[in-house]
Amino acid sequence: MLADLVAAELGQPVDPRAAALAGAIAARYGDAARAVLFYGSCLRETRLDGLMLDFYLIVSDYRAAYGKSWLATANRLVPPNVFPFEAEDLAAKYAVLSEDDFARLCSVKADNVSVWARFAQPSRLVWARDEAAAARAVAAVAQAAPTLLALSAPTLEKALADPLDLWRAGFTLTYGAELRAERGNRPGSIVDADPDRYRRFSGAALAAAGVDPAAAPSPDARAAALAGWRTLQKRGKRLTLIRLAKASATFAGGIDYLAWKINRHAGTAITIRPWQRRFPILGAITLLPRLLMKGAVR
Repeated sequence: MLADLVAAELGQPVDPRAAALAGAIAARYGDAARAVLFYGSCLRETRLDGLMLDFYLIVSDYRAAYGKSWLATANRLVPPNVFPFEAEDLAAKYAVLSEDDFARLCSVKADNVSVWARFAQPSRLVWARDEAAAARAVAAVAQAAPTLLALSAPTLEKALADPLDLWRAGFTLTYGAELRAERGNRPGSIVDADPDRYRRFSGAALAAAGVDPAAAPSPDARAAALAGWRTLQKRGKRLTLIRLAKASATFAGGIDYLAWKINRHAGTAITIRPWQRRFPILGAITLLPRLLMKGAVR
């Protein structure tokens, strides 16, 4: 059963410093904090120093998390909010979502790929308020892989002999639906980094998605699926820019982090000028065309 596979994966141990960092993030939000998930490339790293760890903080609702602050409205209208955090000699950023939004954005009801594309990959539940909060987090994450497969399978021209090819195709589509700094081979490397994991998840995830990997989609179904992905791609890239603009108000040094991430993943040597730090939204906007021309961001 997929939920059992997800629960087992989420429950795997992490570096104690990462777990302590998650607890410290949750403590900022008191009773509003429900769960903290650790995800991203740092899961595969044995040395965390010098890296930026990625977390999702799940809260009961935005009003409980922020009070009457404008941050509650911003998180509700354009989820998630993203904040920097440092503790245990580690640097991190964390995104905030309500339990309801987390469940929705991991499902086929999501209007963008941002959340379910990440949680179709391995993650860890490193802190939970109680068993009920943990169970809701597991149920939400268990929707992510079926969403990836259900939306990707109809785009294929023919049936696939190896389900890993469907995962690769799916991640390629998701990378095209956001402005990403990673190199072109990154989507395939996600699967190739742990093919046994994706094979282990394939049967249950395909069944949950209602996908028969041996059946080729009809031309009409394929055309409709590709049209849906074009919509996701346009919306996703707009959302990336909107979130970047919003992050300039919540994330001190956000433009420096953006440059660091692009340099790390795309092999570039971007330097941020003082005026770009002073006006990060304008700085990011003027930076983007050059990055697109060079192929550093796709």
